[in-house]
Amino acid sequence: MGINECQYQFRYGRWNCSALGERTVFGQELRVGSREAAFTYAITAAGVAHAVTSACSQGNLSNCGCDREKQGYYNQEEGWKWGGCSADIKYGIDFSRKFVDAREIKKNARRLMNLHNNEAGRKVLEEKMKLECKCHGVSGSCTTKTCWNTLPKFREIGFVLKEKYNDAVHVEVVRANRLRQPTFLKIKKVRSYQKPMETDLVYIERSPNYCEEDSATGSVGTQGRLCNRTSPHTDGCDLMCCGRGYNTHQYTKVWQCNCKFHWCCFVKCNTCSERTEVFTCK
Repeated sequence: MGINECQYQFRYGRWNCSALGERTVFGQELRVGSREAAFTYAITAAGVAHAVTSACSQGNLSNCGCDREKQGYYNQEEGWKWGGCSADIKYGIDFSRKFVDAREIKKNARRLMNLHNNEAGRKVLEEKMKLECKCHGVSGSCTTKTCWNTLPKFREIGFVLKEKYNDAVHVEVVRANRLRQPTFLKIKKVRSYQKPMETDLVYIERSPNYCEEDSATGSVGTQGRLCNRTSPHTDGCDLMCCGRGYNTHQYTKVWQCNCKFHWCCFVKCNTCSERTEVFTCK
């Protein structure tokens, strides 16, 4: 789930999650502690929590189900009571912490960065939980109302984390004990000990340009990538191809069109065609 969402959010960027294949666990091929790595860890941690919570609600896991913690409680202020099947987001988040965070065993700066971004992804998911309600009463009246928590669509989480990627915070480690081990992260500013916010995505190294293939950074380059010749944005051939130029491919698409049913009993169609140009980076 996380990898697919990553590829969707970065489909028009030089880096499009192409370093992340099925055999890659939690972005380990992104060796640089960049903002791309920050997004990858956040979306993966959120994806695991979302998938597990959804499976619990659907009854697909034996160890969990609906969240019964507030079942039957009455909200006097707003006049409704908890009911239905609330998504057990706490179980999903706890599972994500145990499963995703378990690989962070090295006591270094990258560990602190990864753990922060994992938690940021889960926090965004938790904050986007939605309250759904159903009215009960005679002839459609709403004399009583029951409500429950539901998961947001994962695409919403992807959009939020992409915005946070754009505003990612450059941090550095503070070594506050005698062993000089990294203790916590602070925003990288002179004479500042301000910590990043819980839902900030953080990075410790600048991003490479991802123009050329480089196994050290997890970049596969942009050669052969589709681009838009007229776009001034990141999907445009000028930016996507990093100044190397682009190739033009022409092909003709043919399909049946203007089909009509004739009595009785056959369908007659015209043949339509369209000449199309596609551009790929050199």
